[in-house]
Amino acid sequence: MFSIAGFFLVKATHIYTEEEVEYHLHKIMALVQETLLRLPLLEKNPKMMLWQTPFYDIKNLKDLPESYVDFKKLQLPITSPLLPPTLPGATMELEWGSLPTLDELKQFMNENPLKLKESLTLIKGMSIETVLQKKLSKLRETNISNLNFKQSQRNRVDKSVFVTQNKNVVGGGTNSILNALAAYLRYLEGTARDDWQQVHEKLRDAESRDGASFFTLFGPAICLGIISRRRVHYEAIKYEKERNAGFLSPFGYSATTVTAAADAVCSMEWYWLMALKGQISDEGTYPIRIWRWNGYLIQYTVVGNEGPAVLLVHGFGAFLEHYRDNIHGISKGGNRVWAITILGFGKSEKPNVIYTELLWAELLRDFIIEVVGEPVHLVGNSIGGYFASIVACFWPALVKSVVLINSAGDVIPGYGYLQFSKERKTSVVARLGAQLLLLFLRLNIRTIMKDYYPTKTERADDWLINKMLRASFDPGVLVVLESIFSLNLSLPINYLLEGFKEKALIIQGMKDPISDSKSKVSMLKEHCSGVAIRKLDAGHCPHDEKPEDVNPIICQWVVAAESKILAGSIS
Repeated sequence: MFSIAGFFLVKATHIYTEEEVEYHLHKIMALVQETLLRLPLLEKNPKMMLWQTPFYDIKNLKDLPESYVDFKKLQLPITSPLLPPTLPGATMELEWGSLPTLDELKQFMNENPLKLKESLTLIKGMSIETVLQKKLSKLRETNISNLNFKQSQRNRVDKSVFVTQNKNVVGGGTNSILNALAAYLRYLEGTARDDWQQVHEKLRDAESRDGASFFTLFGPAICLGIISRRRVHYEAIKYEKERNAGFLSPFGYSATTVTAAADAVCSMEWYWLMALKGQISDEGTYPIRIWRWNGYLIQYTVVGNEGPAVLLVHGFGAFLEHYRDNIHGISKGGNRVWAITILGFGKSEKPNVIYTELLWAELLRDFIIEVVGEPVHLVGNSIGGYFASIVACFWPALVKSVVLINSAGDVIPGYGYLQFSKERKTSVVARLGAQLLLLFLRLNIRTIMKDYYPTKTERADDWLINKMLRASFDPGVLVVLESIFSLNLSLPINYLLEGFKEKALIIQGMKDPISDSKSKVSMLKEHCSGVAIRKLDAGHCPHDEKPEDVNPIICQWVVAAESKILAGSIS
């Protein structure tokens, strides 16, 4: 926020703002610049000056390698944090005016063009676990006990560094964050201090997998700029040297907390640099935007200025560019087309979290609410189709219709009692399996993709293969692959689509090498009443293998769905 009156009073010549990558922050900065140009009575308009706290000493972002492996080979030095400067005092008499009333604040918020629609915002208020529990409890008399979260007893601690209602996020000023970080890094040493003991307790609660606690506790403070990524790295390395008489081992860090902190901020910096490079790059046929979800950077694009909103969701291991020949094709049918690279894939961030189908469904829900801002026609391929089905089932107000392209998920006849657990545990077996799977995929990705495109193998081209290989070397990719061993697809497709009769379209490539398409189509016809089915002579990814067939099908479907919605509203 800035005050126009302040410019006249202090005669400001420059406005300093941190360089950001999120699209909505770019819009705000553009609005400020536009306002400055229109300011009257100023001899010279103030200039906008971008600043950043560089983690690595990079001279030119355009030279940033595409591959994380190549980036590490550069061995760029990590810059040291700077001490805060002492600013000279200034005495001036200012007319501060009066504080706005509560009604005035409410009016400002209601007139804010960036304000979310209230009806959509309310949908985010209830967690997916709560929605799932209510839905499944209708199928039986008792609620699901294994969806209940264990709440640790919360003891009041003087000078607590935790500021949220749930007392699970570190907050306060920089000194408070540094104190909590010192406690976190020294977890193995133990402590008699109450405030540090509380940090250690929250660390244990948040350690859903090795190292996951760091971002859970400190992520918001880093994203808000209370402490920089390079300051975290500096403190972690300083403590590591203290433990080892000033030396750093080439074989890794001696404390798991140091590893968690250093790895997290280095990973965050890599994805931030890729996002920043994407803002200045002219490559690609559509604009790449960045959205921050729960602190993580998510890539998306939008094409088209009017018409119904269509959201495209890719499958496992893919990215928004997998719809390379669908985005423009569907938008030319009179639609606004959104495509997203979900968390853990492509150039979106790959944080150290436990990935679940519910996590990805919540991401899609929040994207529809915060970015699209209106209900969508939701299109999903493979596992992306299963995520789309979950969103449609749990938050039907956000979805006008569903299009599933060779979707994951089974059809279970006569389901009556569904067991579902949110509990996911990592294991040594899963980690080893992820490592072996990653090696196998890197060696065989070309053959695998050719099999996925049986009628047009040339569509599995070098561009697609190289995009997938590039992402496979990103930090955090092994954590994503571990999810394959814990994904829960027990909710059947016929249950998830139950409320979408006449509003669901199945596009099925009949030569899919990873499923029995004939059997699946037969089951869908028998147990999913009111679902339209279109069969294509294609493999697992018909949208990319035969976009000339899929695009008209989707466009015609959206027109028909919109007509039904309009007819329903009139009647």
